[in-house]
Amino acid sequence: MSWKNLFNAKECQATIDRINTLTKDTPHLWGKMNVAQMLAHCNVTYELVYTDKHPKPKGFQKFMIKLFAKNVVVGPKPYKRNTRTAPMFLIADQREFDTEKQRLIDYLKKTQQLGEAHFEGKESHAFGALSAKEWNTLFSKHLDHHLQQFGV
Repeated sequence: MSWKNLFNAKECQATIDRINTLTKDTPHLWGKMNVAQMLAHCNVTYELVYTDKHPKPKGFQKFMIKLFAKNVVVGPKPYKRNTRTAPMFLIADQREFDTEKQRLIDYLKKTQQLGEAHFEGKESHAFGALSAKEWNTLFSKHLDHHLQQFGV
């Protein structure tokens, strides 16, 4: 499957437009998160790139993540509904919709502006060096999955 190229300004804007159709009351079609929690969950992907908020896996744990999760995350197949996620992605507390939405849009814009060249060979939190294509798949597939979860 082909995913939107979030390094491309038009395709990134199309994804932002989808995010902008969400409201704080948009219901989920599956899963347990409300829309603000989903946005916070999506922000974790970018926190792993742009902050040191989450500890990096080491040794055997990193090896196992690379072995079992990398191809699921950066491969072409869409995510299945209600699949388990890594603990750092679990959002159980309530979040502020407008804050999380703006954070996600800001992360998307920053990623697009940095561009493919910035991400080519960039080390990921748990998977080692990824190509720009793999980074784009990671970003785009995850967002698409959760935007579909909320019907946009």
